[in-house]
Amino acid sequence: MSENTVLALVGSLRAGSTNRQLAEATAQVSPEGTTVVIFDGLAEIPFYNEDLDVEGQVPAAALRLREAAAGAAGILFFTPEYNGTMTAVLKNAIDWLSRPFGAGALKDKAVAVLGTAYGQYGGVWAHDDARKSLKIAGATVLEDVKVAIPGSVVRFAELHPKDDAEVVGQVTEALETLLGSGKVAA
Repeated sequence: MSENTVLALVGSLRAGSTNRQLAEATAQVSPEGTTVVIFDGLAEIPFYNEDLDVEGQVPAAALRLREAAAGAAGILFFTPEYNGTMTAVLKNAIDWLSRPFGAGALKDKAVAVLGTAYGQYGGVWAHDDARKSLKIAGATVLEDVKVAIPGSVVRFAELHPKDDAEVVGQVTEALETLLGSGKVAA
């Protein structure tokens, strides 16, 4: 990855994930010279365990995630809301990226949280929890990026987010804010 690469982590593993579609829409609107790379492989990363996080023995999937995050200029986290919070797979990714504490791949990394959910608030509780965890992990969280699209199951039943002008505008603005944050060279 390079200084013009933004990593996208999607907290839903479902094949028809609307959050994955939202990440795809964001990748499609990236400005010339910037690439949004959607990370595949979060399902392969074991739950964080300090016994596994030993130099030279870190699981390959976790190492790939750390390398992708370290090499990215910034990171976009896409999360639905499961039981009022972020998904376990996304929390696990944050845990792996936060270590070693104070020097992990998230340290001072510009990040933003976006997402869509079935409920009427679009997953704001999950987004707030993700922002909290990311701050504690050392990331520079862009608090002014707020993309929470409600009613995902109905809204995107027959329409991909990339074909929804309002959504395209929101993800374009979020990406521009990330790139213009002063924390990302684009």
